[in-house]
Order: sequence, then structure tokens, then C-alpha cells
Amino acid sequence: MVSDCEQQAAVSGGHTTEILRLLEKLSNAYSPRHYIIADTDEMSAHKINSFELERADRDPNTMFPEYYIHRIPRSREVRQSWLSTVVTTLYSMWLSFPLTHRVKPDLVLCNGPGTCVPICISALLLGILGIKKVIIVYVESICRVEHLSLSGKILFHLSDYFIVQWPALKEKYPKSVYLGRIV
Repeated sequence: MVSDCEQQAAVSGGHTTEILRLLEKLSNAYSPRHYIIADTDEMSAHKINSFELERADRDPNTMFPEYYIHRIPRSREVRQSWLSTVVTTLYSMWLSFPLTHRVKPDLVLCNGPGTCVPICISALLLGILGIKKVIIVYVESICRVEHLSLSGKILFHLSDYFIVQWPALKEKYPKSVYLGRIV
């Protein structure tokens, strides 16, 4: 049975394992799941497919898992210049908004790869334009102990819930939610 709840998860490479650990605990009510990965990220696509098949095997009520993998360009590649990052981020946003508009998720759950900022901004635009209010939940990576990632610094101000996994970050960013280690 598919509910009206939809979720988008922006994932990439090493962040994929963390987001999939979170999704293990997420209710099946969030279906179909839409994963957004970088257009060059084959490893994450493989991990997502394996995760969804294993999830379906554990749940006898799920014959065919309903999920989709979408691809967008990265906002920023490793060692890319800051000036060119502005252009690639705008390009990624240009391609993200039609996708987010088509999916109209209830929730965007993300954890920091280069694909999440354009998706979150697109989701925010849906609310600003009066199309749909999307809840944005950002989970800072477990490896971020004292300082936020670049995505975290941007999305701290735009997310509905900003989750950190270390008390030092909660102290620096009082608006954040500290739940301990969740991945």
C-alpha cells in the first residue's frame, strides 16, 4: 500500500551509508521514496538499489519496493574553484526545481552532499510560491564534530530541522537539534 507521503533524499558517495542508516528506521508511510544523486555517482545508485531490495525482503507486505533514483549535476566537485561553484550550483538548481515541482515531496531528508543544497532550495521555493510546504530535515554528518560542513552552513538557515550528532555543535548552534549519534 502506498501512502500520499513522499520523501526525497539527497545522497552522494560516503554520505549514502549515513542516509541509508537513517532510512532503515523510517516508516514505510514515506513511500514512494525519491533519491537524488549526482549524475556521476554510480556507487550510490548501487547502494540504494541494494538497500531497497533488502528492505523489501524484510517486509513481507512489500512485493515491489516503490522508489526512484533521480540524477542532477553536483553543485560543487572536490577542489572546484569557489567562483565556478556559483555557476554549477545555479545550473544544478535550474535542473532541480522541475524535479522537485514534479515530485512535490512532503519531506526532504538530506545529509550534506553536493546535491542537497539545490534540492533544498527548490523545496523551499515550492513553499514560497504557495505550491506546497515541504519539511526540510538536514542531518549533519557524524564526522562533523566541531564545525559544520559547507552544506550545513547554508542549510542551517533554511531547514525546518537541523540535526547534529555532537554536543559541541549543539552548543555552537543552539537552533540545532542534538539527538546523539543517530547513524
